[in-house]
Amino acid sequence: MMGPAHSLSGAAAWLGVGAAAAAAGHTMPWPVLLVGALICAGAALAPDLDHKAATISRAFGPVSRWLCEIVDKLSYAVYKATRMKGDPRRSGGHRTLTHTWLWAVLIGAGASALAITGGRWAVLAILFVHMVLAIEGLLWRAARGSSSDVLVWLLAATSAWILAGVLDEPGNGAGWLFTEPGQEYLWLGLPIVLGALVHDIGDALTVSGCPILWPIPVGRKRWYPLGPPKPMRFRAGSWIELKVLMPVFMLLGGVGCAVALNVI
Repeated sequence: MMGPAHSLSGAAAWLGVGAAAAAAGHTMPWPVLLVGALICAGAALAPDLDHKAATISRAFGPVSRWLCEIVDKLSYAVYKATRMKGDPRRSGGHRTLTHTWLWAVLIGAGASALAITGGRWAVLAILFVHMVLAIEGLLWRAARGSSSDVLVWLLAATSAWILAGVLDEPGNGAGWLFTEPGQEYLWLGLPIVLGALVHDIGDALTVSGCPILWPIPVGRKRWYPLGPPKPMRFRAGSWIELKVLMPVFMLLGGVGCAVALNVI
């Protein structure tokens, strides 16, 4: 699945969580709904850090390209070290380690730990990274091209600063879900986990499938490419993704937002 569809699916997923919370009588503060949707939209691009042509590998210039090379080599090394007899040989690490439930949980837990131990600057860093990715994914036409990178970074930095200030206001969500002293922003890891898992599910719908279950073996494969029956899969960037799935994600996101805000 391509970047814009991943980002839309991530935002829709968090808005769906907000709708479920409202239906259960635990309405999210609107800043949590907004920030969570943006973080989830950005996090839904993050698993492709193992692919040099992906949006995230270009989003932060040389830094993200360098990190992409490291993650690709790490993923490939883990694949070779853990593959079983049924797993095919491959030459790169794309759609391996970063496309698993374990990676999603570890990244989300790491972000939560950083948020509560690193203070305000750590929170701002987490917000900035995911704002950049959300802008690149959701506003992909406007953000296309290297000449727009600085503008994207400035918009993301400004947005992160403003949103952090809004969340810090009493009752606006810094202590949402985790209310004990010192647990402010512990929830930031949740939309990151969700975004990564939504990315994996989206990739599972494509021709190649996705090894979401690793390291749990399925038959003779530890990297089993989970997905629906092959006739139901589609190629990334195909008309099904662009003309069907993306409009559905926008519709679901809109409905989820309205329910989460008690509009309907």
